Amino acid sequence: MVRAVKPPILDAIDLEREIEKEFRKLPQHESQPTDFAPPSVRAPDLGMPDYVEHSDGATEIGKLSAEAVVREYEAAAKDIEALGDELTERAKQCEAMMREALVVTEELKETAARYRAEAKRVFLQIESCSLLTAEVRKICEEMKDRIATPATVETRAD
Repeated sequence: MVRAVKPPILDAIDLEREIEKEFRKLPQHESQPTDFAPPSVRAPDLGMPDYVEHSDGATEIGKLSAEAVVREYEAAAKDIEALGDELTERAKQCEAMMREALVVTEELKETAARYRAEAKRVFLQIESCSLLTAEVRKICEEMKDRIATPATVETRAD
Protein backbone atom coordinates (compact mmCIF):
# COMPACT_ATOMS: atom_id res chain seq x y z
CA MET A 1 0.00 0.00 0.00
CA VAL A 2 1.28 3.48 -0.92
CA ARG A 3 1.21 6.08 1.78
CA ALA A 4 0.75 9.71 0.84
CA VAL A 5 3.53 11.82 2.17
CA LYS A 6 2.28 15.00 3.76
CA PRO A 7 4.46 18.08 3.44
CA PRO A 8 5.66 19.36 6.78
CA ILE A 9 3.57 22.16 8.20
CA LEU A 10 5.68 25.29 8.38
CA ASP A 11 5.35 27.49 11.37
CA ALA A 12 4.80 31.11 10.37
CA ILE A 13 7.58 32.35 12.63
CA ASP A 14 10.02 29.81 11.14
CA LEU A 15 9.00 30.92 7.68
CA GLU A 16 9.62 34.58 8.57
CA ARG A 17 13.05 33.69 9.92
CA GLU A 18 13.92 31.83 6.73
CA ILE A 19 12.87 34.79 4.60
CA GLU A 20 14.79 37.20 6.82
CA LYS A 21 17.90 35.00 6.58
CA GLU A 22 17.67 35.03 2.78
CA PHE A 23 17.32 38.80 2.70
CA ARG A 24 20.38 39.21 4.90
CA LYS A 25 22.38 37.18 2.39
CA LEU A 26 21.67 39.81 -0.30
CA PRO A 27 24.54 42.24 -0.86
CA GLN A 28 23.80 45.72 0.48
CA HIS A 29 24.91 47.58 -2.65
CA GLU A 30 22.50 45.67 -4.87
CA SER A 31 19.37 47.57 -5.78
CA GLN A 32 16.04 46.41 -4.50
CA PRO A 33 13.04 45.77 -6.76
CA THR A 34 11.22 48.63 -5.04
CA ASP A 35 13.93 51.06 -6.19
CA PHE A 36 12.52 50.84 -9.69
CA ALA A 37 8.84 50.67 -8.82
CA PRO A 38 6.75 53.81 -9.17
CA PRO A 39 5.77 55.44 -5.84
CA SER A 40 2.19 54.11 -6.03
CA VAL A 41 3.49 50.52 -6.11
CA ARG A 42 6.07 50.86 -3.36
CA ALA A 43 5.17 49.81 0.14
CA PRO A 44 3.67 52.51 2.34
CA ASP A 45 5.57 53.99 5.29
CA LEU A 46 6.43 51.48 7.99
CA GLY A 47 4.92 53.56 10.79
CA MET A 48 1.45 52.55 11.92
CA PRO A 49 -1.28 55.15 12.15
CA ASP A 50 -1.90 56.31 15.72
CA TYR A 51 -5.56 55.25 15.69
CA VAL A 52 -4.70 51.52 15.86
CA GLU A 53 -2.77 49.45 18.36
CA HIS A 54 -1.82 45.78 18.42
CA SER A 55 -3.81 43.55 20.74
CA ASP A 56 -2.06 41.51 23.37
CA GLY A 57 -1.54 37.94 22.25
CA ALA A 58 -1.80 38.64 18.52
CA THR A 59 0.49 36.43 16.46
CA GLU A 60 3.35 37.93 14.49
CA ILE A 61 1.63 37.07 11.19
CA GLY A 62 -1.60 38.59 12.46
CA LYS A 63 0.23 41.77 13.48
CA LEU A 64 2.04 42.02 10.15
CA SER A 65 -1.14 41.37 8.19
CA ALA A 66 -3.11 43.87 10.24
CA GLU A 67 -0.36 46.48 9.80
CA ALA A 68 -0.26 45.92 6.06
CA VAL A 69 -4.01 46.23 5.76
CA VAL A 70 -4.24 49.34 7.95
CA ARG A 71 -1.43 50.96 5.95
CA GLU A 72 -3.32 50.33 2.73
CA TYR A 73 -6.48 51.77 4.23
CA GLU A 74 -4.52 54.76 5.51
CA ALA A 75 -2.99 55.32 2.06
CA ALA A 76 -6.48 55.15 0.55
CA ALA A 77 -7.79 57.57 3.21
CA LYS A 78 -5.01 60.03 2.35
CA ASP A 79 -5.89 59.71 -1.35
CA ILE A 80 -9.54 60.39 -0.50
CA GLU A 81 -8.53 63.48 1.49
CA ALA A 82 -6.39 64.65 -1.45
CA LEU A 83 -9.42 64.17 -3.70
CA GLY A 84 -11.44 66.28 -1.27
CA ASP A 85 -8.78 69.00 -1.45
CA GLU A 86 -8.89 68.87 -5.24
CA LEU A 87 -12.69 69.08 -5.18
CA THR A 88 -12.50 72.09 -2.85
CA GLU A 89 -10.09 73.78 -5.27
CA ARG A 90 -12.46 73.14 -8.18
CA ALA A 91 -15.38 74.49 -6.14
CA LYS A 92 -13.38 77.68 -5.48
CA GLN A 93 -12.77 77.99 -9.21
CA CYS A 94 -16.50 77.54 -9.85
CA GLU A 95 -17.31 80.21 -7.28
CA ALA A 96 -14.87 82.60 -8.97
CA MET A 97 -16.43 81.86 -12.36
CA MET A 98 -19.89 82.45 -10.87
CA ARG A 99 -18.84 85.83 -9.48
CA GLU A 100 -17.39 86.78 -12.87
CA ALA A 101 -20.57 85.60 -14.61
CA LEU A 102 -22.68 87.79 -12.30
CA VAL A 103 -20.49 90.81 -13.07
CA VAL A 104 -20.84 90.15 -16.81
CA THR A 105 -24.60 89.70 -16.40
CA GLU A 106 -24.84 93.11 -14.74
CA GLU A 107 -22.82 94.64 -17.58
CA LEU A 108 -25.16 93.01 -20.09
CA LYS A 109 -28.19 94.44 -18.29
CA GLU A 110 -26.61 97.91 -18.40
CA THR A 111 -25.86 97.51 -22.11
CA ALA A 112 -29.44 96.40 -22.78
CA ALA A 113 -30.74 99.45 -20.88
CA ARG A 114 -28.53 101.75 -22.99
CA TYR A 115 -29.87 100.08 -26.17
CA ARG A 116 -33.44 100.68 -24.99
CA ALA A 117 -32.67 104.32 -24.24
CA GLU A 118 -31.09 104.72 -27.69
CA ALA A 119 -34.08 102.98 -29.29
CA LYS A 120 -36.44 105.43 -27.55
CA ARG A 121 -34.33 108.41 -28.69
CA VAL A 122 -34.29 107.18 -32.31
CA PHE A 123 -38.02 106.38 -32.15
CA LEU A 124 -38.86 109.90 -30.93
CA GLN A 125 -36.53 111.49 -33.50
CA ILE A 126 -38.15 109.55 -36.34
CA GLU A 127 -41.65 110.48 -35.17
CA SER A 128 -40.58 114.11 -34.80
CA CYS A 129 -39.17 114.07 -38.33
CA SER A 130 -42.36 112.42 -39.54
CA LEU A 131 -44.50 115.11 -37.89
CA LEU A 132 -42.27 117.84 -39.31
CA THR A 133 -42.45 116.28 -42.77
CA ALA A 134 -46.25 116.02 -42.53
CA GLU A 135 -46.44 119.68 -41.50
CA VAL A 136 -44.15 120.72 -44.37
CA ARG A 137 -46.29 118.75 -46.84
CA LYS A 138 -49.44 120.37 -45.49
CA ILE A 139 -47.92 123.84 -45.83
CA CYS A 140 -46.73 122.97 -49.34
CA GLU A 141 -50.23 121.83 -50.29
CA GLU A 142 -51.70 125.03 -48.94
CA MET A 143 -49.14 127.09 -50.82
CA LYS A 144 -49.79 125.12 -53.98
CA ASP A 145 -53.52 125.70 -53.62
CA ARG A 146 -52.95 129.41 -53.13
CA ILE A 147 -50.76 129.61 -56.17
CA ALA A 148 -53.12 127.58 -58.31
CA THR A 149 -56.22 129.54 -57.43
CA PRO A 150 -56.40 132.84 -59.25
CA ALA A 151 -56.54 135.67 -56.92
CA THR A 152 -59.55 137.82 -57.32
CA VAL A 153 -58.42 141.28 -57.63
CA GLU A 154 -61.01 143.92 -57.28
CA THR A 155 -60.53 146.68 -59.63
CA ARG A 156 -62.20 149.96 -58.88
CA ALA A 157 -63.87 151.69 -61.54
CA ASP A 158 -63.23 155.26 -61.42
